[in-house]
Amino acid sequence: MRNDSNSMPVSDEDLQKITVGERKPHNAPITLVEYDPHWPELFEREADRVRSILGGKALQVEHVGSTSVPGLRAKPIIDMLLVVADSADELSYVPALEAGGYMLRVREPEWFEHRLFKGPDTDINLHVFSAGTPEIDRMLRFRDWLRANDTDRDKYACAKRSLAQRVWRHVQHYADAKTSIIQEIMNRASESE
Repeated sequence: MRNDSNSMPVSDEDLQKITVGERKPHNAPITLVEYDPHWPELFEREADRVRSILGGKALQVEHVGSTSVPGLRAKPIIDMLLVVADSADELSYVPALEAGGYMLRVREPEWFEHRLFKGPDTDINLHVFSAGTPEIDRMLRFRDWLRANDTDRDKYACAKRSLAQRVWRHVQHYADAKTSIIQEIMNRASESE
């Protein structure tokens, strides 16, 4: 469920509709930690596991989000991007991931047929999209821009640090609150192309 920063937070009911299982409120600030040089290793271990489970059905596996940007403070959760042929075709990949210990937690048909899994033993968010979905390019462009642009990485870090101090009913509300700074950075990245 995606929400622009100028609208009201997504309701508990809306969040529960996309959640597999029960969604519990966060009701706390967001914990950000200094960049950990072991995050890429954790990603590689999980990526290898996902590839071994899905084989050729895993069209692309990428490290995304703040833990993929050296020097950026982040929630200590590895964000991963998994591209499959059709994320809506759950029978083609969900049973295999679940047998491997991954747990489907979010199903968002209205937002690019996004699915999100939690990992068996590493704190991850495994984001699943269909090949060709525009969100894939957006996530990778944002990561690559922050890796290459210290000024925007620092602006993003400052915005995250400020927002993280607030008490958030749901972590998704914190994520939604970052929309304006992300869009501002993405606009600069697009202008430089």
